[in-house]
Amino acid sequence: MTKGYTIGQLTEAKACCEPIAHLSVRDLSVKYQQKTVLENVDLDIYKGCITALIGPSGCGKTSFLSALNRLIDMTNGASVSGQVWFDDKDMLDRQTDLLNLRRRIGMIFQKPNPFPLSIYRNLALPLHEIGVKDKQLIHQKIETVLKDVGLWEEVHHQLDMTATKLSGGQQQRLCIARALVLEPEILLMDEPCSALDPISSAIVEDLIVSLCGRYTVVIVTHNLAQAKRVANYAAFFWMQERVGKLIEFGHSQRLFEQPRNPLTAAFVNGRKG
Repeated sequence: MTKGYTIGQLTEAKACCEPIAHLSVRDLSVKYQQKTVLENVDLDIYKGCITALIGPSGCGKTSFLSALNRLIDMTNGASVSGQVWFDDKDMLDRQTDLLNLRRRIGMIFQKPNPFPLSIYRNLALPLHEIGVKDKQLIHQKIETVLKDVGLWEEVHHQLDMTATKLSGGQQQRLCIARALVLEPEILLMDEPCSALDPISSAIVEDLIVSLCGRYTVVIVTHNLAQAKRVANYAAFFWMQERVGKLIEFGHSQRLFEQPRNPLTAAFVNGRKG
């Protein structure tokens, strides 16, 4: 049985973050209809750190990610058990304010999904939805997040242009800006670079690294080199008896260079997966 992981089991993280739990996941299991796809996951996600979820396709990484802000609730037949503690509250509780939860825990998807609206309205609309009406404040927030994602110099002169006319990499950075404009605490990223060309992928990867210390980031990636470059911590998932399990978790450098579990060693060295 996979054990939980605590601070004492981990080596020191990169300087931008400390191992202080922001999310505490306990005994998390996910089912679709009657099929269990993820079972008994215990894991702390550390505040201000970048945590990479690695492992082969089908081992429950995306299901785990979407359970953290309850987006999985929107999937027919999905059910989640266990606990996800955030600010001393279990986010899986039925009384959880899902709108507020998803504002505080944003999601970036594999494929860029800008609204078919102007660049400006893509960022203004979420602010309108939470009751921000002051036009000067809205403009200030939009300029700030576009600068944060490195888009301001590229698009400030054409904010009325339809967002879908941007390149794929620009669209993904806009989607990240759209999440940031709501001032979340945590960003969940499901393979955010996999649909991008290598140059755009490198730009988004640099952006992710720049978020370290300011946001808590959880990223699913099949690119092991990317996980090693960007992450402070890494969690390795694997299929055991046709069910996704958390096999190993630790500081990313230690997990990649000195894995403790033979399955982890085989996977990171390309012998499995």
